[in-house]
Amino acid sequence: MDHVACRGGENFLKVWSHSGGRDSVDCYANRGRTNFGGWWVDRISTGNNDLIYYDENGDSVKIERWHDITFPNRPPKVSTIEIL
Repeated sequence: MDHVACRGGENFLKVWSHSGGRDSVDCYANRGRTNFGGWWVDRISTGNNDLIYYDENGDSVKIERWHDITFPNRPPKVSTIEIL
């Protein structure tokens, strides 16, 4: 799994998150896993990727491609993201 530059018109996995007073927007491509460091996830746009995120509670959540999900009230604290 590769961390890539976010560009309009691409179908990358895009994750909006925050931690310790900082906000971040990150994009990823290709199959694999990456450590997400326990950041709180506010939004996920899957693009053309099926993924699973693993939260700090030990739960895993699968989200299929072409979904855009927001977590306005209770964002998950994510430890790992995997593109399938």
